[in-house]
Amino acid sequence: MALSNVRDLYQQVILEHYKKPRHKGKTNPVHRQQRGHNPSCGDTIELTVQLNDAGDTIEDVKFEGEGCAIAMASADLMADALRGKQISEALSMVQRFQKMMKGEDEFPKELRKLNVMQGVSQFPVRIKCANLTWHTLKAALESPNTHGFVSNEDT
Repeated sequence: MALSNVRDLYQQVILEHYKKPRHKGKTNPVHRQQRGHNPSCGDTIELTVQLNDAGDTIEDVKFEGEGCAIAMASADLMADALRGKQISEALSMVQRFQKMMKGEDEFPKELRKLNVMQGVSQFPVRIKCANLTWHTLKAALESPNTHGFVSNEDT
């Protein structure tokens, strides 16, 4: 497949997740909650996370918010990929995603759907849009009792 066809396919996947998100809303119950804000372009997101009874595995992730197609698609793709992952795995995925945004890594075959966001790394202004939801997830998992806003301005 030609490079332009791959880019077109990735763009279609991003637009599909933006227009028809599968994980919009709030989890029930809410075990972790965090709001994130990207001051660069105004994207805002509120993540809710449902954990298993032991509190170590993600059962569901949902989001609400407003933002560009990249920010919303990144949130929807992330929520899809996190179901059934242990918190430690989810935090490793956050690191891998942030490395991918620097052009230094990509996800393995079983999580390859997340690699559609790789193209964003070519547009430095948009990297914060893609990273917002991952940055917000990290704050939710590492600081369970915080419900304020996190900003990705320093990332």
